[in-house]
Amino acid sequence: MPKAKYKRVLIKVSGEVLAGNNVYNGKKFGIDIDFVRSLCEVVKKCQEAGVEIGIVVGGGNFWRGVKDGGGKIERTRADHMGMLATTINALALADVLEKMDVEVRVQTAIEMRAFAEPYVRLRACRHLEKGRVVIFAAGTGNPYFSTDTAAVLRAAEINADIILLAKNVDGIYDDDPAVNPNAKRYDTLTYSEILRKHLQAMDTTATSLSMDNNIPVLFFALNDPENIYRAVMGEKVGTIVK
Repeated sequence: MPKAKYKRVLIKVSGEVLAGNNVYNGKKFGIDIDFVRSLCEVVKKCQEAGVEIGIVVGGGNFWRGVKDGGGKIERTRADHMGMLATTINALALADVLEKMDVEVRVQTAIEMRAFAEPYVRLRACRHLEKGRVVIFAAGTGNPYFSTDTAAVLRAAEINADIILLAKNVDGIYDDDPAVNPNAKRYDTLTYSEILRKHLQAMDTTATSLSMDNNIPVLFFALNDPENIYRAVMGEKVGTIVK
């Protein structure tokens, strides 16, 4: 089997991606188990290539915190609801991985001991060293912080070589490609360029945190889960920020 480029990676999976083709009231909603299965097959493939894998999952397929709260629900409570949404997704990923004989642990930033471990950095690192996939849920455990920021924080804490930011778009563009067909995709960027050009790749807190800790971030589309394997093997995928 070819050698992976990265030893330890942090994969950020958006919740909306996990909805697959499920649509409710005109929006992607819920969990498409068939898509989750295809995603987990690639995660297993990466693990078999010797890659240590942490996953931070979003919750946008159920609840997007302040956006879905719409000012009618207090911001902190809306964000707490979003943390619960990420935990639902984490448990679904864990279940599918376990059915594939992949050892997995779910760790939550807010204690939910009945069905997941509380997040402990040293324990998470030990799981990774033993070849277990660790899924981090409930974001950072704090309101006002996105799951993108949680991904960068966890990547820094576990000393990940790279953050694989799997989104609905195949990289970072100078404009919205869904609106502007002439939008240009970048192959490489620096953190400061993202901040200076106000590119909507990830929020400024996450960008600044990755810059301060010098962690490269690869943005790519997850419509084809094999992109994860291509990324860890060092193939050219999406946009790299470093």
